[in-house]
Amino acid sequence: MDLLNHLALGFQTALSLHNLLYCFIGVLLGTAVGVLPGLGPLSTIAMLLPMTYALSPVSALIMLAGIYYGAQYGGSITAILVNMPGESSSVVTCLDGYQMARRGRAGAALAISALGSFFAGSVATVIIAGFAAPLTDLATRFGSAEYVALMVLGLVGAVVLAHGSLLKALAMIVLGLLLGVVGTDVNSGTARFSFDVPELMDGFNFVVVAMGLFAFAEIIRNLEQAEAGQTVLQKVGSLWPTRAELREAFPAVLRGTCLGSLLGVLPGGGAVMSSFASYSLEKKVSRHPEAFGKGAICGVAGPESANNAGAQTSFIPMLTLGIPPNPVMALMVGAMTIHSIQPGPQVMSANPELFWGLIASMWVGNGMLLVLNLPLIGVWIRMLSLPYRLLYPAILLCCVIGVYGMQNNVFDVMLILPFALLGYLFHRLGCEPAPLLLGFILGPMLEENLRRALRLSRGDPTVFLTRPISLVLLLIAAGLLLAVLLPKVRDRREQVFVEDD
Repeated sequence: MDLLNHLALGFQTALSLHNLLYCFIGVLLGTAVGVLPGLGPLSTIAMLLPMTYALSPVSALIMLAGIYYGAQYGGSITAILVNMPGESSSVVTCLDGYQMARRGRAGAALAISALGSFFAGSVATVIIAGFAAPLTDLATRFGSAEYVALMVLGLVGAVVLAHGSLLKALAMIVLGLLLGVVGTDVNSGTARFSFDVPELMDGFNFVVVAMGLFAFAEIIRNLEQAEAGQTVLQKVGSLWPTRAELREAFPAVLRGTCLGSLLGVLPGGGAVMSSFASYSLEKKVSRHPEAFGKGAICGVAGPESANNAGAQTSFIPMLTLGIPPNPVMALMVGAMTIHSIQPGPQVMSANPELFWGLIASMWVGNGMLLVLNLPLIGVWIRMLSLPYRLLYPAILLCCVIGVYGMQNNVFDVMLILPFALLGYLFHRLGCEPAPLLLGFILGPMLEENLRRALRLSRGDPTVFLTRPISLVLLLIAAGLLLAVLLPKVRDRREQVFVEDD
């Protein structure tokens, strides 16, 4: 009964006129972001963070969430029509989606993608609503030692699931932790690593770091690539899949939904890992694995369902525990911090309209996406011909105005450049910057809880091993590290990184 009352409150909040408007703006922007190669939800949310300062916290989070799961829909359009993923989670959709398009079944591939995404998103939202309250109750029993262990698990998960070299991923985490401690120590009041620069007394602005590492660095990367002409399929064909295609796709949608819902909750998980894992699963369970890569409908239905389910269930640890499982959720934590909301289990009791309004808006947003995507395919096709040289000046202008408008501080605008160059350098060196952002977000929280736990235990470090929940979480983290150090797993990580590049 409590769940129904909470959902009633959520829908009352989500269906208000202004929240409906921002939900629509979010999913529309998300689809456009997914369609346009070179942009992504991470960069777009980083750009829009300053602009949400003028919105209410509920409207801001509803819009940003819509961008994230909307991008999963849009990314499949370019993957199917152009053989170029608009979003990283749609990479595997290219393998069979484009082959279906070449055989004249582009409409069916797009329809299966949209319907599978809608089903997976709806189921994932039910899971969030069902598990939110029990997980929040569990989180209230967490002390400082448990939070330290949970954050360590999150950081280890980010290292393990990052592409490429394990050492580089570990270095990114450590660098993020170091950047997070810049500023004034909350216990002693002493400035750390500020080099007597007054603007650094409060540390680096989260929006500046995110915008420089992702939005600006992405622009630099795209500008160095010559604009290659892409052959866009102008004729999509019938949008109605055949009965045989629906019968074949439905089990794949179910498997992708279940797999994505599970992987989205894990530290370091989310849409990308879910889509790759789903494609591998579909190929293994298929009676005709040789058809994959040649236009198998399951190669579209499974990953597209998994990436939407993974994108939405990744909200669970962020909303209930205050721990972001992936970089996009780290940005969502940043958005909550901007509005003076402390992420964690207290959000449900202190801000029930925000908590349940965000969950209810996911149902509304998924319905909007289903209505938007299929009728507007012609619009998205025309958008694909838009030259990038016309896009990036507008993106740069929005970024600079947004950063300056947050605190009316020119120093923040100047800081974007070194972080942009750092982000571009990481790309050239094969270092994934996403773990750095997680380290930057979790670093101050980890330090605060670590010091509190040691003070309460009077300096006894065994407190992390004597508490059952903390011990289990640390053992899981150690197990993940040991598993990834195995030669077979390590070689596979680096092989995947080379293939993705």
